[in-house]
Amino acid sequence: MLNAEHANFPRAGFFRRLGAIIYDLLLAVAVYMFSGAIGFGIFFGLTTTGLVSMNGFEHVSDALNGTPIYHGIYQLWLALCVGTFYALFWSKGGQTLGMRAWRLKIQHPNGQNLSLITAYARIVWSLLGIGNLWVLINDDKLALQDMMTRSEVVVLSKEANQMRNWHGA
Repeated sequence: MLNAEHANFPRAGFFRRLGAIIYDLLLAVAVYMFSGAIGFGIFFGLTTTGLVSMNGFEHVSDALNGTPIYHGIYQLWLALCVGTFYALFWSKGGQTLGMRAWRLKIQHPNGQNLSLITAYARIVWSLLGIGNLWVLINDDKLALQDMMTRSEVVVLSKEANQMRNWHGA
């Protein structure tokens, strides 16, 4: 759904983005921990039933961390869960909870929300947040992930941010 009003907000600078990143980092850690518990529980169940070998380890956590293939799959699981946290927020409403607190929204320049695929691409291009440093040397306030996904992070007015929070716009 296009919204011309949202296309006219100013782009966010580095420090406002950083504030939202710090806030969202706390939420990402919670998602990481929850996903880790689920992943470990699944692995524990697979080893208990004998579907997955302990590879000579005595403890399940040692088998998970000491076997490269198990550890790699587990790390991929965690990365997908945390990435999906961001991608879903960005594609459904353009804001994570930290972005709402800082009145930021990710959108295409025409005001349209990102697709889920574009949101995942944005995660890759952000280089774990390092892509935001480009804003410091770039007069148009576009980060690397903004340029690569043809999107922008804008600062909403207080009124527009409240409307988004209450009406799900």
